[in-house]
Amino acid sequence: MNPLLANIIGVTGSVLFIGAFAYANRVEVIDKLLFNAVNLAGAILLLISLWVHFNLAAFVLESAWAVIALAGLIKAIRERRTHREGTQS
Repeated sequence: MNPLLANIIGVTGSVLFIGAFAYANRVEVIDKLLFNAVNLAGAILLLISLWVHFNLAAFVLESAWAVIALAGLIKAIRERRTHREGTQS
């Protein structure tokens, strides 16, 4: 991957993080599915960019961010499923 593409991918990931953070601070009730999906996508994009511009500290941070976002995403999906099943009864 060329360095320009890595930078574009990394900046896109950063924009997703900033957007998710802004969203979380603007809404009354956070859509956890959306919030965690955007954070996971941002972390993945930044991890991809780190293949070209490696930085250990950033790699550790983005890996942790991805794991936390994935766990939050799974929890949000389960909660939606449980809520949907509860309202259908």
